[in-house]
Amino acid sequence: MLFALSLAIGLSGCGEAKPTPADAPKSGQETKQAAPAEKVELTVSAAASLTDALKEIQTAYESKNAGIKLNFNFGASGALQQQIEQGAPADVFLSAAAKNMKALVDKQLVDAAQQKNLLVNELVVVVPEGGKAQVGTVDDLAKPEVKHVAIGEPESVPAGGYAKEALTNAKQWDALQPKLVMAKDVRQVLTYVESGNAEAGFVYKTDALTSKKVKIAFNVDPKTYKSVEYPAGIVKATKHAKEAEAFYTYLQSKEAADVFAKYGFTIPAGK
Repeated sequence: MLFALSLAIGLSGCGEAKPTPADAPKSGQETKQAAPAEKVELTVSAAASLTDALKEIQTAYESKNAGIKLNFNFGASGALQQQIEQGAPADVFLSAAAKNMKALVDKQLVDAAQQKNLLVNELVVVVPEGGKAQVGTVDDLAKPEVKHVAIGEPESVPAGGYAKEALTNAKQWDALQPKLVMAKDVRQVLTYVESGNAEAGFVYKTDALTSKKVKIAFNVDPKTYKSVEYPAGIVKATKHAKEAEAFYTYLQSKEAADVFAKYGFTIPAGK
């Protein structure tokens, strides 16, 4: 009798449902996973002549910083300066001329303590590969067979400003006026020469090295124009100060310097 009673109690216990925790998911209900953290997007306004070097730096930097996405705004330094002055979003600015950075520092849009000269470049004259015009000096640009000479718009394109300065010092600026073809940035100058729409053009050495369709006719005398300096700085209006500073610091690293050197830039003495 006792055995039968114990067996009955045991069997009835086997049929009881086990209590479930209050936070356990109900039948048919999926558990919610935490959403992945959004990437911080940095807008880098940079001189067009830095395009190739910065694209390579972007790949290296993003691979080591999964939470960062770099968005580049390439163009003429003067135009980029104006965009920042007008409130266009930008976190870091890389100019092809010190004057554009100085203008932003003077207007308190870039902190003087968070900008510095990063790179140095050289001005050269390029001609189409296989071109017929014999160009070896600034004076050769006056030859009849040189019908068009491309330069960046001097007011907004630093390379154009340097070219105007060099031509003025060589006493060729006025004489060459009928031949000059103005471009929106130094990369457009390169395109004009590559396509044969200009028999010669003033570009940076680094731009000349990127193209197999042009060759360097001559290096412009460095005594005839100001040193080509590329300052980098953090825009005060950035909403990502920490991330902008980290990228600004990386641009000064040996790893970044090696990439810039690969594309023909030089690092200022003492850096």
